[in-house]
Amino acid sequence: MAAVKTLNPKAEVARAHAALAVNISTAWGLQDVLRTNLGPKGTMKMLVSASLIAKVATAQDDITGDGTTSNVLINGELLKQADLYISEGLHPRIITEGFEAAKEKALQFLEQVKVSKEMDRETLIDVARTSLHTKVHAELADILTEAVVDSILAIKKQDEPIDLFMVEIKEMKHKSETDTSLIKGLVLDHGARHPDMKKRLEDAYILTCNMSSEYEKTEEREKLVKLVKAERKFIEDRVTKIIDLKKKVCGDSDKGFVVINQKGIDPFSLLDLSMNIHWEKRSSPLLRNVTILAVTLLIKGPNKHTLTQIKDAIRGGFRAVKNVIDDGCVVPGAGAVEVAMAEALVKYKPSVKGRAQLGVQAFADALLIIPKVLAQNSGFDLQETLVKVQAEHSESGQIMGVDLNTGEPMVAGIWDNYCVKKQLLHSFTVIATNILLVDEIMRAGMSSLKG
Repeated sequence: MAAVKTLNPKAEVARAHAALAVNISTAWGLQDVLRTNLGPKGTMKMLVSASLIAKVATAQDDITGDGTTSNVLINGELLKQADLYISEGLHPRIITEGFEAAKEKALQFLEQVKVSKEMDRETLIDVARTSLHTKVHAELADILTEAVVDSILAIKKQDEPIDLFMVEIKEMKHKSETDTSLIKGLVLDHGARHPDMKKRLEDAYILTCNMSSEYEKTEEREKLVKLVKAERKFIEDRVTKIIDLKKKVCGDSDKGFVVINQKGIDPFSLLDLSMNIHWEKRSSPLLRNVTILAVTLLIKGPNKHTLTQIKDAIRGGFRAVKNVIDDGCVVPGAGAVEVAMAEALVKYKPSVKGRAQLGVQAFADALLIIPKVLAQNSGFDLQETLVKVQAEHSESGQIMGVDLNTGEPMVAGIWDNYCVKKQLLHSFTVIATNILLVDEIMRAGMSSLKG
């Protein structure tokens, strides 16, 4: 046993069922906060402090980039179902044994229902659309879907991992969010350095540099006189060489000559500039007509909040597309996997020995929170919708999801990431198990020592 240190005598202790009640109540509260956030019909949240949510969702988000809301919802529902049995005297350890058995069966079922597909543009668009429609409104999601997929396809190399850092995300507080666009090249924070400079050049030579072309300053007065002449001559020599180069390559022709200078510019950026250039406000989209090494998503919006929301949605879309390419397969979305998995667990339950069957049943019931909340957030009766989907699944043998536009069962068209569902099964089972096995809570903060 670990060494026991002196404990604050005013510490508060909650044991056994009281500790469990506190943990379950907290999970319910978090579930209530996030339940209306699920699916494309869900609403958004703006929280002053999101530390609690961040702690629950961090692992899921870091590993897969998606499924954080589902994680919180299923966790809350799993504890809610477990509490029904625990309140009747069933020990939490028995429940958690059932959870573990159900998780293993669910993972096996997930392997059976995953669909191996050719990762063509149409499949990637379906996956990206599923992710983006849960994060931004439909019109913007459709615009971002193609931009996200085209970005991934542009940087994807045969038999090499996808490097999402090759997609630059550039923000511009300008126009509306629907003006967001994909630039096949780089957008640099440059503009015309003189009002008389041309705003558009075609068939131009472009010189890219990463050197300083400004006069350096010194803070030591005694060195100022000595340095000023040498510094100015050094910079003027650089500028003269650039002018000479321009005369050499352009000659007497009308071809343009553009200098793009940025100290510390990334090596891949130096390679990724091109021949056509057009300035728009302060940023310079460089449009390529050669092999693309990197692309830029130019995000536009009227305010900072809109830009942040779009940026987060795009990153989620990137992860969704990357995941499906890495997985080489997809799973049916719109609550379809959860409905089918719950039915499979109910059939599996009799093969589990003893009271652990109740844990399997609780696990199956908890999974149904996903189609229920999707239907509820779309304005449909959750029980009626769930019964229809379950009945259609049982009769047809096909995996059915919820059509969020009609509330009716739907066969296909919505795809989710396999790795997201797999990670969900692992993470919410572990978290719920740990919470159920806590039987004592001690609160002994510094404030208790006062007075």
